[in-house]
Amino acid sequence: MREKEIEKKLTLEAKKRGGLAVKFVSPGFDGMPDRILLMPEGKMAFVEVKSPGKRPRPLQIARHKLLRALGFLVFVLDDESQIGGILDAVQST
Repeated sequence: MREKEIEKKLTLEAKKRGGLAVKFVSPGFDGMPDRILLMPEGKMAFVEVKSPGKRPRPLQIARHKLLRALGFLVFVLDDESQIGGILDAVQST
Protein backbone atom coordinates (compact mmCIF):
# COMPACT_ATOMS: atom_id res chain seq x y z
CA MET A 1 0.00 0.00 0.00
CA ARG A 2 1.31 3.42 -0.91
CA GLU A 3 1.67 6.39 1.40
CA LYS A 4 -1.10 8.25 -0.42
CA GLU A 5 -3.55 5.37 0.17
CA ILE A 6 -2.72 5.24 3.89
CA GLU A 7 -3.23 9.02 4.09
CA LYS A 8 -6.64 8.70 2.43
CA LYS A 9 -7.71 6.00 4.91
CA LEU A 10 -6.55 8.16 7.83
CA THR A 11 -8.60 11.08 6.49
CA LEU A 12 -11.72 8.91 6.11
CA GLU A 13 -11.41 7.34 9.57
CA ALA A 14 -10.89 10.72 11.24
CA LYS A 15 -13.99 12.02 9.46
CA LYS A 16 -16.04 9.01 10.66
CA ARG A 17 -15.12 10.01 14.21
CA GLY A 18 -16.13 13.62 13.66
CA GLY A 19 -12.62 14.93 13.07
CA LEU A 20 -10.30 16.12 10.34
CA ALA A 21 -6.90 14.95 9.11
CA VAL A 22 -5.72 18.11 7.41
CA LYS A 23 -2.74 18.16 5.04
CA PHE A 24 0.00 20.21 6.68
CA VAL A 25 2.40 22.25 4.56
CA SER A 26 5.02 24.42 6.22
CA PRO A 27 6.97 26.48 3.67
CA GLY A 28 10.45 27.32 4.91
CA PHE A 29 10.36 24.77 7.74
CA ASP A 30 11.06 21.37 6.20
CA GLY A 31 10.55 18.06 7.95
CA MET A 32 7.18 18.77 9.53
CA PRO A 33 4.62 15.93 9.69
CA ASP A 34 2.23 15.35 6.78
CA ARG A 35 -1.08 15.70 8.61
CA ILE A 36 -2.60 17.48 11.58
CA LEU A 37 -5.35 15.51 13.29
CA LEU A 38 -8.10 17.76 14.64
CA MET A 39 -10.57 15.75 16.69
CA PRO A 40 -13.69 16.61 18.73
CA GLU A 41 -13.20 18.29 22.11
CA GLY A 42 -10.08 20.12 20.92
CA LYS A 43 -7.89 17.03 20.62
CA MET A 44 -4.96 17.46 18.24
CA ALA A 45 -1.90 15.55 17.02
CA PHE A 46 0.59 15.45 14.17
CA VAL A 47 0.89 12.39 11.92
CA GLU A 48 3.84 11.53 9.67
CA VAL A 49 2.56 9.12 7.01
CA LYS A 50 5.04 6.72 5.42
CA SER A 51 4.88 3.84 2.97
CA PRO A 52 4.92 0.46 4.74
CA GLY A 53 8.29 -0.22 6.33
CA LYS A 54 9.68 3.24 5.61
CA ARG A 55 11.08 5.33 8.46
CA PRO A 56 11.23 9.11 8.92
CA ARG A 57 14.30 10.96 7.67
CA PRO A 58 16.70 12.46 10.25
CA LEU A 59 15.24 15.96 9.80
CA GLN A 60 11.72 14.59 10.30
CA ILE A 61 12.83 12.83 13.49
CA ALA A 62 14.30 16.12 14.73
CA ARG A 63 10.99 17.92 14.03
CA HIS A 64 9.05 15.17 15.84
CA LYS A 65 11.34 15.58 18.85
CA LEU A 66 10.79 19.36 18.80
CA LEU A 67 7.01 19.01 18.60
CA ARG A 68 6.97 16.46 21.44
CA ALA A 69 9.12 18.79 23.56
CA LEU A 70 6.44 21.44 23.01
CA GLY A 71 3.84 19.00 24.35
CA PHE A 72 2.25 17.80 21.12
CA LEU A 73 1.43 14.21 20.22
CA VAL A 74 3.31 12.98 17.14
CA PHE A 75 2.74 9.64 15.41
CA VAL A 76 4.42 7.83 12.53
CA LEU A 77 1.89 5.86 10.48
CA ASP A 78 3.12 3.25 7.99
CA ASP A 79 0.31 0.68 8.10
CA GLU A 80 -3.43 1.18 7.89
CA SER A 81 -3.88 -1.17 10.88
CA GLN A 82 -2.36 1.57 13.08
CA ILE A 83 -5.03 4.14 12.26
CA GLY A 84 -7.57 3.09 14.88
CA GLY A 85 -4.96 3.02 17.63
CA ILE A 86 -3.67 6.47 16.71
CA LEU A 87 -7.16 7.94 16.70
CA ASP A 88 -7.95 6.23 20.02
CA ALA A 89 -4.75 7.63 21.55
CA VAL A 90 -5.55 11.17 20.40
CA GLN A 91 -9.14 11.01 21.60
CA SER A 92 -8.17 9.63 25.01
CA THR A 93 -5.82 12.52 25.86
